Amino acid sequence: QIQLVESGGRAVQAGDSLTLSCTTSSRTFGSYAMGWFRQAPGKEREFVAIISRSSGSDTIYRESVKGRFTISRDNAKNVVYLQMSNLKPEDTAVYYCARTRRTLPTTEPGLYDVWGQGTQVTVSS
Repeated sequence: QIQLVESGGRAVQAGDSLTLSCTTSSRTFGSYAMGWFRQAPGKEREFVAIISRSSGSDTIYRESVKGRFTISRDNAKNVVYLQMSNLKPEDTAVYYCARTRRTLPTTEPGLYDVWGQGTQVTVSS
């Protein structure tokens, strides 16, 4: 069974930077689009950033993180990253990475079939 494991979450101050990593043992990692999602207490899970399969040439960002977050992938290492800068208290959430079988990147959580366990990011003001 394919597993995704997130890491890198921690408590930081507003304005700080943080990089999350998501690793997998899947040998076909490069064949799938990947996404980062987050869920704050009492709120629904929402997409943060999506990257296309293979070269990762296509990316999609949530409007509120554009210019602050960068998603990237290293298929040789089976890792997808989320670089976050200028963090704000409203970025506080559990962050999840996920895989979709969809050919084209999608922001819809229901179209992702494999999820990690999540990593907590807490941003204090």
